[in-house]
Amino acid sequence: MSAAAPAPAPLVVVMGVSGSGKTTIGTLVAHELQVEFIDGDSLHPIANVEKMASGTPLDDDDRAPWLEIVGRTLHEHGERGDGLVVACSALKGMYRDQIRSQAPAALFLHLSGSLEVLTRRIEGRSGHFMPAALLQSQIDTLEPLAGDEDGYVLDINQPVAEMVREAVVHLRELVTARS
Repeated sequence: MSAAAPAPAPLVVVMGVSGSGKTTIGTLVAHELQVEFIDGDSLHPIANVEKMASGTPLDDDDRAPWLEIVGRTLHEHGERGDGLVVACSALKGMYRDQIRSQAPAALFLHLSGSLEVLTRRIEGRSGHFMPAALLQSQIDTLEPLAGDEDGYVLDINQPVAEMVREAVVHLRELVTARS
């Protein structure tokens, strides 16, 4: 009897509104899964960064090239068998569809929390281009994961170590279920 083939390295989009912990949780989950982490904010075209820094929310036309880059980056890692965790707000189902059009194996880890927790986190950080005033527009835009989207919703109102443990367990289950 031969051993079962190992599950493929996961392609994970850590999604949620600003302040939900995408970078922190994404970095730690990637470490646990032994894959690379990329902060999707670093993939934004400069025009998007400037627009957000000025306090203007991005529109769907602004996001399209960014989502294409995110999807292409996931796809490239998947083709190499490397796996990847990328932080990307992916607030609307159509955005996640754009990502999945290039990276169909992508899983979504939705970091979910209350307005109070999110506001406190945003106001407590420095050097980030997303002002707290734009948080409500992101919450209004957010569409929960749909039934055809492979992913897991993670409550951010718990210690970081617990969040990472829970996320890794559920992501591994999703990868195994696909194999």
